[in-house]
Amino acid sequence: MIHFVIMSARLWHRRPAYSGRWDAARLSPVVLTVLIAGLAFSTPREIAVSRLLPAAPALAAAMWPVLPTILLGAFCLVLMTVLSFFYTDLGTQYTSAAIVAVTLAAAYGSHVRLQREEILFQVRLVADAAQKVLLRPLPRRIEDVEIESLYLAAQEQARIGGDFYEAIGTPHGVRLLIGDVRGKGLSAVGAASAVISCFREAAYDEPDLEGIIHRLETAVTRHSAAFPVQDQPEHFATALLAEIPQGGGYVRLLNCGHPPPLIAHCGDVRVLEPTIPSPPLNLAALIGDRYWVDRVAFAPGDQLLLYTDGVSEARDHAGQFFPLADWMRRQGRLEQPRELLDQLHQDLLEHSGGRLDDDIAALALRCSNAQDRGAVGVEG
Repeated sequence: MIHFVIMSARLWHRRPAYSGRWDAARLSPVVLTVLIAGLAFSTPREIAVSRLLPAAPALAAAMWPVLPTILLGAFCLVLMTVLSFFYTDLGTQYTSAAIVAVTLAAAYGSHVRLQREEILFQVRLVADAAQKVLLRPLPRRIEDVEIESLYLAAQEQARIGGDFYEAIGTPHGVRLLIGDVRGKGLSAVGAASAVISCFREAAYDEPDLEGIIHRLETAVTRHSAAFPVQDQPEHFATALLAEIPQGGGYVRLLNCGHPPPLIAHCGDVRVLEPTIPSPPLNLAALIGDRYWVDRVAFAPGDQLLLYTDGVSEARDHAGQFFPLADWMRRQGRLEQPRELLDQLHQDLLEHSGGRLDDDIAALALRCSNAQDRGAVGVEG
């Protein structure tokens, strides 16, 4: 009978909410049933361990579908009947009634849980689709620039947040955006969506980075006015714009209150602090709208790391920030952007003990040399 219950559970386990292997945790109702049955047969009648049998279908409702839950309850009822042949005066009728009542309630609870899990599954599909629109997969190469991305949500079940990035090949060169909207939740997602949508248009239209940032400033201001939040009347966002012109050789950076990027050149790592700080988006009216563009050499083989503050402010158990610059200096052997971000992902989780306090977004860029371009051409 137990074997039949397990096989039925496996059959119904194919629903989306039950994807994954049939692990030991989901076998706990069967283990509990066997344990109670063993104790009921081996202990004195006065202890009446059999009265615990209704707990088995109740536990099954938390992790099993409806049919296996009912089958387990039926098995417990049969088991109670068998016990009554060996031991009299067990209160069989009362325990049996409890098993029936608990099994019916457990079956209903399992049904409700499955419905809610199905709704959650559909919501997560919608969230995944929204993330693909907001943070669509980036091309791995634009012209002579290799690009890789990393996104980690602070909440395990989260799919989208206020961190954002984008990379586009334009007639003006490769243009990139990374930023972070103040706050969390749907309001931050909406503001991030407004910024990215505006950037995707402005990156093609505007001849310089100052023109793009003015467009982004206007987009955030309009979004904040159209969708005010009760405890946050205005949105603002930090942002970093980067432009690698056709032919390469250097990168232009416009930093609006964002953490400074890192560049690795021949084993030397520099923190690219802005010469003159520029205001975050939607704060220009308060602190001025002067924007400064820095120009930094970006030679073949150089790597550029753009990131949000969730990376640099990740804390360990002692409250110490992640030493990003020192970490970057130790990664000289990692020449590919994907390897760099994979290592960053691993070391961030190790540093924070697997628990992130903020969303994380990062872009790793590498300027290809002639040999790399030739190799790519041969493989293609």
